[in-house]
Amino acid sequence: MEKQKILNQITELTEQIGRLPKGYISKKTINGKTYYYHQWSEGGVKQSRYLHDEEVEPLAAKIEQRKELQAKLRRLKAGSVAARKKKNEVNSLKCTLMHKRVKVAELELDDGTGFIQKIGTVYASEHLPVGVPIRRGVADRSALNEWWTDRSIPASRSGVREALEALEISSTKMLLVRCFGLSLSDQYWICPEGSDLTWDSINFFENDFSEDIGDILFGENKKKDPLDFSSPDSTSDGNLKKRWKIVDGKRCLIKGGSNPFRQQPFNEVIAAGLMERLDIPHVPYYVVWNEDAPYSVCEDFVTENADLVPAWRILKTQKKDNRDSVYQHFVNCCEALGIRDAVRFLDRMIVIDYIIANEDRHFNNFGVLRNAETLEWIGFAPIYDSGSSLGYDKMASQIRSEKEVVCKPFKKHHAEQIKLVSDFSWIDFDKLSDAKELIESVLSCVGAEEYVGEGRLRAIVDGVQRRIENLFYLAMNHEPAQADSTKDDVEEDIAEDYTQKMKL
Repeated sequence: MEKQKILNQITELTEQIGRLPKGYISKKTINGKTYYYHQWSEGGVKQSRYLHDEEVEPLAAKIEQRKELQAKLRRLKAGSVAARKKKNEVNSLKCTLMHKRVKVAELELDDGTGFIQKIGTVYASEHLPVGVPIRRGVADRSALNEWWTDRSIPASRSGVREALEALEISSTKMLLVRCFGLSLSDQYWICPEGSDLTWDSINFFENDFSEDIGDILFGENKKKDPLDFSSPDSTSDGNLKKRWKIVDGKRCLIKGGSNPFRQQPFNEVIAAGLMERLDIPHVPYYVVWNEDAPYSVCEDFVTENADLVPAWRILKTQKKDNRDSVYQHFVNCCEALGIRDAVRFLDRMIVIDYIIANEDRHFNNFGVLRNAETLEWIGFAPIYDSGSSLGYDKMASQIRSEKEVVCKPFKKHHAEQIKLVSDFSWIDFDKLSDAKELIESVLSCVGAEEYVGEGRLRAIVDGVQRRIENLFYLAMNHEPAQADSTKDDVEEDIAEDYTQKMKL
């Protein structure tokens, strides 16, 4: 139990450190005036960012916190390694990173934490996950670990600690290892050394999978029989409670909402309805109920021949020029990779997010589809995951004031992000004339009114109508987008943490 406790602490500390800024703060004095810069290294490349006065103290505190946690982590790891050596324990798991049937690279994983310890021979560098650089035949271990971590369930997801205890697993990355890293979002997996496993026999696109992990993640009691870890639920990202199920032969994602209003499932339906009216490619949703709680359901839009590459991975393919905005950097990365119609797609995503006041369109919440065999870009994925919108966690007065609405992925505020739209001519405002009726029909259905309430419903409807009117005005008085400005850029793009708002 003591070993288990240490491993849990190592995993938790590692994830905490990953959320804190790297590097240090430098000070320069020019003509008697002091300037502060945040400097750090990323992928072996030195990065620098100018700091405004009000940013210096909070950033310094976070950097110092990171140093303290790193020192604590080193002490824990030293103790863990010493204990292993004493007991002569095996501390690595050898396997091959696979991309469908293609051998990509040899890996060694820590058998306690699931982190990648070593990257051996790289067989097919072109098949490495997007954004993982390779230099002189050596793949960047830090970048690959980052990709591997993003693949696992976040430690902040509601109920995940309880689930790990029930499963007797030390970390979500070890849960990832137990299912061979298989996902329903792409075609990557790991094949243990000496195993005769094949892609055709174990992938989740063509083979059934166990519901054991999903049951436990949803708070159901552990079964007496041995658990079957063969489940895509081990590689589902995001902080909201979710699981995969096979419904009428289709792979469907079921996702809950956060307290106190559990509104996200309904918002998905509303957002999809608005996008349908505007002819924006999107993922359709519907709502189901389980134990008096609403859940959104959507079919997997990734096929057995495709990879969903999150926008975050696209950003990792190019070094950002400090003079470029986050928006321009993303567009530049798409152009360099040969991904077409980036601006057209972003126009539509920014517009729908403006209408619904989306607060959580982070860079892992949209992406591009790629052919897993030819590695050719298919195009941008249909828009999905729009639930954290429409004042999902706010009282009616807060929704009306719009003072606490944040924005992602490019700007901190929707009023600034909407300025990035290059073209409004595609919007048919007549098709939005029944937006009020759409919202009311979804949020007034049986069960929904218990969570939403009449006052919040009115505030939500009024807010959407007001933003549509503002959008119409912007379309009529459109000026060329100023994409190169770094004003109001998002500096730390992370997903919403619903931990304190949810209970199982």
